[in-house]
Amino acid sequence: MQSITITTADGFALAGTVYGDPATARAALLIAPAMGVAQNYYASFARWLVGQGLVVLSFDYRGMGQSRPSEHARSLRGFEADIHTWAEQDAAAALAALDGLVPAATPIHWLGHSLGGQIFGLVPNRARVDRLVTVGCGSGYWLENAPPLKRMVWWLWFVIVPVVLPLAGYFPGRRLKKVGDLPAGVIAQWRRWCLDRDYMMGEGGPELREQYARVPTPILSLSFTDDEFMSARNIESLHGFYAGAPRTMRRIAPAEVGERRIGHFGFFRPQFQASLWPHVSGFLAT
Repeated sequence: MQSITITTADGFALAGTVYGDPATARAALLIAPAMGVAQNYYASFARWLVGQGLVVLSFDYRGMGQSRPSEHARSLRGFEADIHTWAEQDAAAALAALDGLVPAATPIHWLGHSLGGQIFGLVPNRARVDRLVTVGCGSGYWLENAPPLKRMVWWLWFVIVPVVLPLAGYFPGRRLKKVGDLPAGVIAQWRRWCLDRDYMMGEGGPELREQYARVPTPILSLSFTDDEFMSARNIESLHGFYAGAPRTMRRIAPAEVGERRIGHFGFFRPQFQASLWPHVSGFLAT
């Protein structure tokens, strides 16, 4: 494991972690995190993939985890970023960094957890990716959310964010025990998307819809029947944006793998090493 600094096209320094040996790996994989999730959450999964012959790069979006500047340690007020910044600058730079680490002939794959799969179509250098795996990745449109989340997000989108954002200048999620601290531009854009039936396409329009439809990368979607955030409809809506990509959709119930719970975040826990993680390695090996 090696910590690296990834410099974006606009000059921001991101924190990244390389797992495995780029020179000898049969393939490479970039882990794009979920909203508000630090890269170290995926460490156990990344180490397991190294044992399957891959080199893995994880990273934190700007303002998150180890990519949060020290001057914004207490508050993200005044910190400028939105989801497009995370995709077009941060994720693109991480992908370019991984490409620079491995030999030119090495296949590169992308694993996106939730938001990390949503933004793939926004990444300008996505053509370098051979295969895309999405985990718990859906549209986020609030009226299609799973029932446990739907009861909460009405307060989040119509009360909490409109009140707190102007007062704090960012979303203080750690204090509110919701999602985590987020830059103002990120939470504002995410709110707009989540209130729109067409999610990001409502803001992006026909051009963005066509951009996603042209993505040819084969996709494996892993979703879970007990996901407290993403309903089956959320999952279907988001992957429908990738209209031109071959899609393998696997929706898994906890009982199928002898567990009581998986949820939105459980896939990456070590207890699923034997039951769920081989879905990824098997897809990338074919």
